[in-house]
Amino acid sequence: MKPEPLPLPPSPNWYCARCSDAAPGGIFGFAARTSVFLVRVGPSAGANPGAPPFRVVGELVGHTERVSGFTFSHHPGQYNLCATSSDDGTVKIWDVETKSVVTEHTLHQHTISALHWSPTVKDLIVSGDEKGVVFCYWLNRNDSQHFFPEPRTIFCLTCSPHHEDLVAIGYKDGIVVIIDISKKGEVIHRLRGHDDEIHSIAWCPLSGEDCLPVNQEENSEEPDIPNGKLVAETPITKDCYLATGSKDQTIRIWSCSRGRGIMVLKLPFLKRRGGGVDPAVKERLWLTLHWPNNQPTQLVSSCFGGELLLWDLTQSWRRKYTLFSTSAEGQNHSRIIFNLCPLKTEDGKQLLLSTSMDRDVKCWDMTTLECCWTLPSLGGFAYSLAFSPVDVGCLAIGVGDGMIRVWNTLSIKNNYEVKSLWQGVKSKVTALCWHPNKEGCLAFGTDDGKVGLYDTCSNKPPQISSTYHKKTVYRLAWGPPVPPMSLGGEGDRPSLTLYSCGGEGIVLQHNPWKLSGEAFNINKLVRDTNSIRYKLPVHTEISWKGDGKVMALGNEDGSIEIFQVPNLKLLCTIQQHHKLVNAIVWHHEHGSRPELSCLIASGSNNAVIYVHNLRTVLESNPESPVTITEPFRTLSGHTAKVTSLAWSPHHDGRLVSACYDGTAQVWDALREEPLFNFRGHRGRLLCVAWSPVDPECIYSGADDFCVYRWLTSMQDHSRPPQGKKCVELEKKRLSQPKPKLKKKKKPTLRLPGKQDSSIVTEDESSRETSVPVENGVSDQDGEEEAQEPELPPSPVVPGEAVSCISVSLGNRNEKSKVTVNSKATSLKKEPPKEKPEALLKKRKARSMLPLSTSLDHRSKEELHRDCLVLATATHAKAELNEDVSADLEERFHLGLFTDRATLYRMMETEGKGHLESGHPELFHQLMLWKGDLKGVLQAAAERGELTDSLVAVAPVAGYSVWLWAVEAFAKQLCFQDQYVKAASYLLSIHKVYEAVDLLKSNHFYREAIAVAKARLRPEDPVLKDLYLSWGSILEKDGHYAIAAKCYLGATSAYDAAKVLARKGDAASLRTAAELASIAGESELAASLALRCAQELLLVKNWVGAQEALGLHESLQGQRLVFCLLELLCRHLEEKQPPEVRSPSSVYHQWATGSEGDLVQKVTGVWRNTFSVDTPEQCRAALKKLQDVKYPSATSNTPFRQLLLHVCHDLTLAILSQQTASWEEAVPALLQAVLRSYTSGNFTLMQEIYSAFLPSGCDYLRDKLGDLSLATAAFKSLEAFFIYGQLYEVWWSLCGLGPESSIWVKSTVPAEQREPEDSASAEDAEPAAAAAQPQSSPPSGPGLRLSGESERLLSACRELFSERHASLQASQRTVAEVQETLAEMIRQHQKSQLCKATANGPSRDDPGQEAEQAPSRPQSPSREESNAPVSLPELTRRLTEANKKIAEFPESIKAWPFPDVLECCLVLLHIGSQCPGAVNPEMQQQAEELLQKYGHTRAYRRYCQTLHT
Repeated sequence: MKPEPLPLPPSPNWYCARCSDAAPGGIFGFAARTSVFLVRVGPSAGANPGAPPFRVVGELVGHTERVSGFTFSHHPGQYNLCATSSDDGTVKIWDVETKSVVTEHTLHQHTISALHWSPTVKDLIVSGDEKGVVFCYWLNRNDSQHFFPEPRTIFCLTCSPHHEDLVAIGYKDGIVVIIDISKKGEVIHRLRGHDDEIHSIAWCPLSGEDCLPVNQEENSEEPDIPNGKLVAETPITKDCYLATGSKDQTIRIWSCSRGRGIMVLKLPFLKRRGGGVDPAVKERLWLTLHWPNNQPTQLVSSCFGGELLLWDLTQSWRRKYTLFSTSAEGQNHSRIIFNLCPLKTEDGKQLLLSTSMDRDVKCWDMTTLECCWTLPSLGGFAYSLAFSPVDVGCLAIGVGDGMIRVWNTLSIKNNYEVKSLWQGVKSKVTALCWHPNKEGCLAFGTDDGKVGLYDTCSNKPPQISSTYHKKTVYRLAWGPPVPPMSLGGEGDRPSLTLYSCGGEGIVLQHNPWKLSGEAFNINKLVRDTNSIRYKLPVHTEISWKGDGKVMALGNEDGSIEIFQVPNLKLLCTIQQHHKLVNAIVWHHEHGSRPELSCLIASGSNNAVIYVHNLRTVLESNPESPVTITEPFRTLSGHTAKVTSLAWSPHHDGRLVSACYDGTAQVWDALREEPLFNFRGHRGRLLCVAWSPVDPECIYSGADDFCVYRWLTSMQDHSRPPQGKKCVELEKKRLSQPKPKLKKKKKPTLRLPGKQDSSIVTEDESSRETSVPVENGVSDQDGEEEAQEPELPPSPVVPGEAVSCISVSLGNRNEKSKVTVNSKATSLKKEPPKEKPEALLKKRKARSMLPLSTSLDHRSKEELHRDCLVLATATHAKAELNEDVSADLEERFHLGLFTDRATLYRMMETEGKGHLESGHPELFHQLMLWKGDLKGVLQAAAERGELTDSLVAVAPVAGYSVWLWAVEAFAKQLCFQDQYVKAASYLLSIHKVYEAVDLLKSNHFYREAIAVAKARLRPEDPVLKDLYLSWGSILEKDGHYAIAAKCYLGATSAYDAAKVLARKGDAASLRTAAELASIAGESELAASLALRCAQELLLVKNWVGAQEALGLHESLQGQRLVFCLLELLCRHLEEKQPPEVRSPSSVYHQWATGSEGDLVQKVTGVWRNTFSVDTPEQCRAALKKLQDVKYPSATSNTPFRQLLLHVCHDLTLAILSQQTASWEEAVPALLQAVLRSYTSGNFTLMQEIYSAFLPSGCDYLRDKLGDLSLATAAFKSLEAFFIYGQLYEVWWSLCGLGPESSIWVKSTVPAEQREPEDSASAEDAEPAAAAAQPQSSPPSGPGLRLSGESERLLSACRELFSERHASLQASQRTVAEVQETLAEMIRQHQKSQLCKATANGPSRDDPGQEAEQAPSRPQSPSREESNAPVSLPELTRRLTEANKKIAEFPESIKAWPFPDVLECCLVLLHIGSQCPGAVNPEMQQQAEELLQKYGHTRAYRRYCQTLHT
């Protein structure tokens, strides 16, 4: 049985009455986001000995939104069936064995909030929604009924285990009803007593009401008259107890026969160890219940802080309960519990499973009340994975729920030994990195820019760096200190410091000894050390080499920069990616091949992974930075951005990548081959890590809230999905929930005293609503916490609910519904009708003194009284008495006729009236009448009611008041999002810098530049900063041309050229090259012009490529290379049939008109077109081209890239020949031949010989002489020349060669020859042809070899080199031993895996024995005896072979040589076809060589065939 990947699953959904359940026999399921995870519990789980008996066995995938309900069928024979409800409006019935949907229905028109599979009717599933509609669905007959017992929001429902027609329903407002579905949903009982949401309903496991010795009359808190509607003929057989748990902190036991409560249990406040009771604990309460089947006098309930209580119901006069897990500290849940479900295992154990807000699933033994095991889960994206280099097997996981998980992956007793770290985090953990030497020291970074250090070995809170990043922390890395931190003495500075890369594009260096100190931005050191005057790129990735001597920085523009410690000297820049770099990893340094430690792999937002070999750069330590544009290896296959990379610590050159296409891919980077592809995730992969212990084990995390542990050898696929498979995987990913917009609740719909859903979201859910940043972490459509759609449903007005339901249910002639519906209708207000324009125009202006005017229209008596009071006040000679003063205060409108103080009081009263009626402008006018302009402005500013007219009159109050008023109005305009107008007002008071900064901070860059350009000095640094800031934003958005103009405006032509080149097309590259050339950036111009020419080369636009190269004088050598490449392509195309030739090529005139051989054409064009004639010119071009190095070719090298590299070598050869430097010409020509040979392109190799050595190699031998240093290279070149012609002779005998008449003469007339089957040998591998010497038919008596062939065969003695045959035999022995060792390791791993899985499946599994016997894969080339070879024997062989190789001189090992044994086989086969054609002495020499060195598997079979 193939082991399933081990997942760390998503968290169970919150705030659902029933979203977990268990079936008899040991299968448990819980809803997590849009799916249901299944866990096998008990002996059949196949857990390791000593480990907890449970295992995650699968997932039910099909819903598109949150799963709100999950229930198993508890009927014998259909334990494999279960039902789910979801916010997508569907109820699905599943078969857990096949994990497929049996059927589904979409009857509900509103959000489903409750679900239960009837325990008495085997095919009945009951569900309820938030509008109060209940649906009964019968599975077998595909029938349904719906009821509407109450116009309220349903929170939970439970079917009776004793009576098939009874269903208990709990509502949001605390009402519980029991309905009879056989009587069209008639309400049997309406139970009132709770004051808040009903979270759980549990029926007593025993029918009747004799199990509880309760004095019902004394303990009842209900009135004598039962609530609700009682049916007169209610049968006595339906008597039963019912328990309900509510948010009002009480548990109530109800009697169904009486329809009243008989017991109330109040939850106790349990003081936690180490602290008091949380004051907000009541708001977070969720009270769930479980009534044990075999214990009717006991009841299990949750409590405030995650505790479980076992209540004793026999003593109703006092609250008696037992707390779960009192013996062990820390075993209880730490937060509220949502679901409890019982499970009976195969061995008879009674278990209880609980899900909680602390994201743990716990299993409890009901006998001992102790926790058996805990299944941890994740509540957010798995952003980062990191294995500890000290504590082997300790995996840290950075999660988007604000916690770090530390997983002990090597634990034998528990597969899920996970520790959660949450103190001091408080946001998404996006980056992790363990200290290389210090145990338990873990660095973490978050999405809000925080960097901290955790000591995982203690319970202390983390240390937080005082320097924050402005955006998300992309990557953390430990490395040696650099200045200024490295300038202290040995004891004053740490040996390693922490580097963090943030989303704003900078890398900070933190001192781990003093995180409270300021972190240093390394950009300053980079700029000072390398004398950089242009804008530094935006950094997105950092990676230190294992020896700590070199640091790599990845940038947003796709470039990778390599720096050397201690001063961060720039060694080279890798210009390969054209998009943001997400991952950079250095190869480990502990492999069998130390030279691989210089390999660096990188992935970006495009789908290609590049591997570069920096050995030459690191060893040469160049004085000036080198630019690398050619990769060492290219890994293609992914279809989306690559987010994470990891080298295998157990293999050489093996790499695993994580990608947004939903898969993880294992590569053989040296061979450019995909090996294994993992497709277990349902989302985009964000991180990947290779196990430091198991060579086949890999861990991966994704945005599906999962971390998977999987084995490479158990994967069915070898490469990422393409075409239809990719579409299917995308559909699978899209089944994840999409972020929803929050619905704003109307204030009038809130019910008093109810829980606001916002309370849940602040502290508990840690919902991730912020937009994820790039660097392969996530996208804007990505992360939305599972708990967002899982909040309690919002309060609903009953009238609204009935209105909606009455539409969907048709005519329901019930009085209660009609009454409520009419009330709901009466609550609706009709919108005010618009008045005609004519009426609006005739409307009078509002009075400035409306209150005084109204008081003057009172009764005659009041007006007369006003006159008397006014006369008394006017003619009083002394102070007014209290009565008159009181009258004046009451009759404030008299201030119009008395003194100024009274008038001010009247205007103040009128002003308050204007403000209360919503007319602040009238209040301002009154204040102006008083002359208090400053007060008017202050009052308007405080209320945010300043206007243009008020500010316009502000100068009347003075210059300082005007300045203050303008500033206040500008702030007010900013609050109203009128930033441009606010800036204009700031300019009016000459605050230019503030206006520019305001526009810039709100992204009005164009306006800000216009203002700064018009009002500031040209050399002001603010203007340059504006250009650079706007350019950076435009660059991120992909507006490269406008960004380039910004950089040009900032006098940074270098950055302008770089950003123009980011698009990567030929036109952009040419423009960027011209721009760099104009600005005097010669190196950049040359690099961009060369890239442009290479892009034009892909579309065969030779004219355009030469024009691009002509932009820069330093590319004269490259022009010669491209000229040779064009002539060679033209030469090869002319040899093809006309119908095969490419019509799209744009050749130069000189490429089509000249005659003669290829070398003459090349030198003629160089002389006439490029003016390269004299030896000095050739020598200058040769020197420039010798500085360019290309990687060696492989069988996967694209043909056009191969041609370019070959032509580069041929150009070096011709230039060396022109300068009479034959010692340099021969190695260059040999290098071109070797590229063709190693890439498997035999035709190209022969074309090189025919074009450049048409008369053989004798000419070069004469030029070199016998004492030349290039003699060894010449011998290799000559050997390959003979090797190629030898194959042509052999193929001519078989009728395969294109020019058979040169090598073979026929002695039979043409009309008498029999036709032979011929096959194209154009792409045939020479080694493959030589490996089948018996497959070709022997030549007939009518064929004989020509004189040319006989001369060639005599020259084959050069190929039969004893020393080369011995060296090649030793090399083959080393390769064979390494292959055998690798096979032994694979066999050992598979045998261990089979032993582990032999204990896993159940004993009654019929396929267990067959699965336990592993099928040993046989190598296709292995045909030897099965006698095993011991490890000492293999070590001895390897040592002897390496010793022999070391004894050979460097001249033999430096230059490749054709396979000697292969040439022997071909020669002997020619001799068998044409007897007498081969010298007997040569035949004997070939046989001796085969007999002496043909002992490896590659040649053993052919030697046996030859000798028999």
